[in-house]
Amino acid sequence: MASTAFPSRDDFAAMLNESLGGENETFEGKVVKGTVTGIENDLAVIDVGLKSEGRVSLREFAMPGQKAEIKVGDIVEVYVDRVENAAGEAMLSRDRARREAAWDKLEKEHDKGERVEGVIFGRVKGGFTVDLGGAVAFLPGSQVDIRPVRDVGPLMDIPQPFQILKMDRRRGNIVVSRRAILEETRAEQRSGLIQSLAEGQVIEGVVKNITDYGAFVDLGGIDGLLHVTDISYKRVQHPSEIINIGDTVKVQIVRINRETQRISLGMKQLEADPWEGAAAKYPIDGTFRGRVTNITEYGAFVELEPGIEGLVHVSEMSWTKKNVHPGKIVSTSQEVDVKVLEVDEEKRRISLGLKQAQANPWHAFADAHPVGTEVEGEVKNATEFGLFIGLDGDVDGMVHMSDIAWGVTGEEALALHHKGETVKAVVLDVDVEKERISLGMKQLERGGVSKAGASGGVNRGETLTVSVLEVKDGGLEVQVGDDGATGFIKRTDLGRDRDEQRPERFQVGQKFDAQVTGFDRSKKPTFSIKALQISEEKQAVAQYGSSDSGASLGDILGAALKEKQAAAGGKAEAEPKAEKAEKPKKAKAEKAEKAEKAEKPAPKAKKAKAEAPETEAVEAETADAPEAETAEADKE
Repeated sequence: MASTAFPSRDDFAAMLNESLGGENETFEGKVVKGTVTGIENDLAVIDVGLKSEGRVSLREFAMPGQKAEIKVGDIVEVYVDRVENAAGEAMLSRDRARREAAWDKLEKEHDKGERVEGVIFGRVKGGFTVDLGGAVAFLPGSQVDIRPVRDVGPLMDIPQPFQILKMDRRRGNIVVSRRAILEETRAEQRSGLIQSLAEGQVIEGVVKNITDYGAFVDLGGIDGLLHVTDISYKRVQHPSEIINIGDTVKVQIVRINRETQRISLGMKQLEADPWEGAAAKYPIDGTFRGRVTNITEYGAFVELEPGIEGLVHVSEMSWTKKNVHPGKIVSTSQEVDVKVLEVDEEKRRISLGLKQAQANPWHAFADAHPVGTEVEGEVKNATEFGLFIGLDGDVDGMVHMSDIAWGVTGEEALALHHKGETVKAVVLDVDVEKERISLGMKQLERGGVSKAGASGGVNRGETLTVSVLEVKDGGLEVQVGDDGATGFIKRTDLGRDRDEQRPERFQVGQKFDAQVTGFDRSKKPTFSIKALQISEEKQAVAQYGSSDSGASLGDILGAALKEKQAAAGGKAEAEPKAEKAEKPKKAKAEKAEKAEKAEKPAPKAKKAKAEAPETEAVEAETADAPEAETAEADKE
């Protein structure tokens, strides 16, 4: 009995492939054509030539936002996922078929750079989804329009052109742009419109958008920028103060950049320029009333009239308030009186002064408080070099540390006072130009200021007797009399020689003469011993000698002594001659006296004593004789 040969599994696969079109082709992963054999509920039954039909949802046959238009007998293309599933049915997909066909078409159009048509049908993070005839693409939010769009509702479910930016079939990623289409269309319109415009031309436009720095005006297919500074000559904080979106405005073309296709517009150019003749309307030193429009760190802007503003610099705002923010002196919308300091029509600048329109408190203080006037005020601040005292007229005066108290150092004097304390002082000096007032507190005590000033009546070049108050390394603190003015002698003024320039050789209370050489900033006298020595030498040279001889002070004084001795020279020569003439007489008298003593006995001593006075009288007469003779000789 002959055996029957059964086909193997490979034989069956080969016969199936042959029946489906070839040995190397399969159904799975292919787009094939099928016939709609029936519609069950929301499913379409499609026969693609397999042993069983497949079912596809009707939703896959409809475009986004539309109903499916399909009926029995229609021939459609579907994608075969699997020939047979667990239920024995073919797994088909209309979306995959459309997607594969769309990808093939989109790749060709992308290579050619052509536009594609699609429909925005959904919103995702960062953008929207677009159906490109079966392929789903991503539309970024920045690529929807040229300017940001708040409401995309009117653009959805409407077929419109897009430009493919990039696509990756393996990942199924497509990125499209609607903005590129609009920019290309606008560029074509702008290039034609911009050729018809010219600088200086006046046209009408519609305000399309408003920003902080200006407004965009639609000129009929092309937008121009109306900057906030070109809206009006007067200060405009925000464009919305003058115009609104949708307003029709008349503007002048200020500038056109044909390369970048940018147009600058202006509205104030259609008005009269208020700066013409500003120098004549606002002369220098003229006082006018204006309104504060803006305040900055460096000053305040004051509007003199609509379109003309001047700057009041912070240094010209107050006589007394220094280093203060302008907002603490004036406020916005405040009306103030200002004085014109400078006008520049070309640069459209006017410099104004606020303090110049007010009375100068320094002049007022100088007139009301001359030097020597006693004042009272509060200590506003204590620094390392003195005290600042608040005075009348909201001005401050300074008491230097050396003018606070007598007999103590400046640092010790500063420690005696504190901020907020009320003190009394004397005006020493007022400098209106430098806005400085010098005060003194110790001058109210001993050695204080008299009507003559801080010098206490001491004059320059005068020689006075002073007493040492304090010995310092740099010199001596001295005082004239018991309660006179105090001054200082520098170390180098203690003498001409270096050995004399030692403060330690003086003691407190020691008195000596010194010459007044000048006065310090508080009119306190300065003394010098060295200057006194030089002055005395000059007097001696003028009286006894010549400065051209080169003689020293000792030589000059020696010559003066010789002149005095020469005056008494005649008397000195006469005395020796008289003595020579008298010697023989004295010898004879002595011999006679010895002879008498030898003749008389010793017991008569008492008598000899009695005769002694007579002998002395004779000798006196004998001694007087030469003097008388000399006097007679002088007379002759």
